[in-house]
Amino acid sequence: MSAVKLQANDCPISKIFSNDFIFTIPLYQRPYAWTTEQAGELLEDLVTALGDSDDKIDDINPYFLGNIVLIKGDKPDAQVVDGQQRLTTLTVLLAALRASVSKENIHILTKYLYQEDDFDPNDNVYRLTVRERDAQFFKEYIQDEGGIDKLKNLHTAKLSDSRKNFKENTLLFVKRLQSFTNSQLLRLTQFILKRCFLVVVSTPDIDSAYRIFSVINNRGMDLSHADILKAEIIGKISLEQQEKYSAKWEEMEERLGRDIFKSLFSHIRMIHVKSKPRESILKEFLNDIKPINTPQQLIDKILIPYAEAFYEINNLAYHSDILGEEVNQKFRWLHLIDNSDWIPPAILYLSRNYNNPELLLRFFTDLDRLASGLMIQRNNINERIERYGKLLYSIEIGEDLYVPDSPLQLKPEEQARIIKILNDDLYLIRKIRLYVLLRLDAALSEGKASYNFCNISVEHVLPQNPTSDSMWVQSFASQEERDKYVHRMGNLVLLSSSKNAQAQNYDFDLKKQKYFTTKSGICNFALTTQVLMEKEWTPEVINKRQQQLIHQLKEVWRLQ
Repeated sequence: MSAVKLQANDCPISKIFSNDFIFTIPLYQRPYAWTTEQAGELLEDLVTALGDSDDKIDDINPYFLGNIVLIKGDKPDAQVVDGQQRLTTLTVLLAALRASVSKENIHILTKYLYQEDDFDPNDNVYRLTVRERDAQFFKEYIQDEGGIDKLKNLHTAKLSDSRKNFKENTLLFVKRLQSFTNSQLLRLTQFILKRCFLVVVSTPDIDSAYRIFSVINNRGMDLSHADILKAEIIGKISLEQQEKYSAKWEEMEERLGRDIFKSLFSHIRMIHVKSKPRESILKEFLNDIKPINTPQQLIDKILIPYAEAFYEINNLAYHSDILGEEVNQKFRWLHLIDNSDWIPPAILYLSRNYNNPELLLRFFTDLDRLASGLMIQRNNINERIERYGKLLYSIEIGEDLYVPDSPLQLKPEEQARIIKILNDDLYLIRKIRLYVLLRLDAALSEGKASYNFCNISVEHVLPQNPTSDSMWVQSFASQEERDKYVHRMGNLVLLSSSKNAQAQNYDFDLKKQKYFTTKSGICNFALTTQVLMEKEWTPEVINKRQQQLIHQLKEVWRLQ
């Protein structure tokens, strides 16, 4: 892979707004959002940095305005990945300065807003073009000479938020600059153009620009690969249909939520590529998925169906007159898995078989079994990705998913390994112990349990460190015997609230009364209620309970 060309230079504002750059704010960027608070702060910072001395402009300390990140090759054309708020506000400020200086100086400032065509004003080249929806408004009322006079008469109530910000920031600048003399205005203009700098980071590669932005933007990443993909995909659609498809896109994003919507693209990538990412999600999506579909197909046939399936999986919202709740219960358990690698096959299968609840229940029962098994075995991410990649391929080509050698099914050796792990010291496997006991409790309560408690903890019946004078030392005569049983499943229970640590060592009868029940004297878990029924707690009781619980889990996950 060839090295990416990267350039970083500090440029005075006079160079920023020159023929060296023709800035465009891409479609994926958010609308202009700076309010009078940020704009006013920028102007006051500039006035303070200039000071009131009579020093020559060239002798004043330079003032840095931060970074901008661009996608730019050798030509002036530059897409703004980061810095649109500053560039736009600086453009507004230059326009306000132009509206405030004497007439003979107006033309000097105009050249920093656009390059005039000698014959036709329609062919003027604007230094900055904002998002397409606001571009004409910005040119007419901000960048063009005389535009601000027209802007003053616009009714703010009828403007979008971005246009309202354009207007209010412009008028704020104009009002503040009224207190300056013409010579002070020219001095401020010279200072901004000559002694104010932006660090320009540019690369011709969209993926590199996005990664650079992610690293240097310490305010938190507002831009995502989903935003860039939106521009890449919708930008290829005819202008007549762009608004329609932008609305579809934004509806998907709003329905899922911005963060979940971003993750959808990595799941779609996995559905298509079926392997661990080799490059960034953005680059692989653009290289492997986008080219094989028209933009409209990509949105209508892939994004929308997958987004809908993802929404229903995330929100337990599958609806069917039969088996709907049963399918949603499988989603509920899958969300307790400690990774999200199961989601791509879930999305693919649900989107393909939405109207067949019987098929869905069978599939998600086995996907739950597979995901639980991989989690209990502590399979690493590479092993999980390989397994789910094979499953995606099987779904795609329509293979029988219920034959023994299907990637959806646990192999005999995997089942044996799972049983061995469950039969060992379960408490010591922190990442699975609560999950396993919740599955047990649900099975014992026949699905009637509801787990809405803020804190659910796994606790021991036989304590880890009993006092030497307790009945525990009598019932479990040696340290070796206590070590054998203390962390096994048969000795574990669930509690729904934190308890006094000293109470862990209570003798069995007192522990049942004060530790394993709530203040009202009840227990919230079937698994724990089992223990309350016992009259004593001995190695024999733990052994018997261990066998019963293992048998229960074998039924839950069809383990042999």
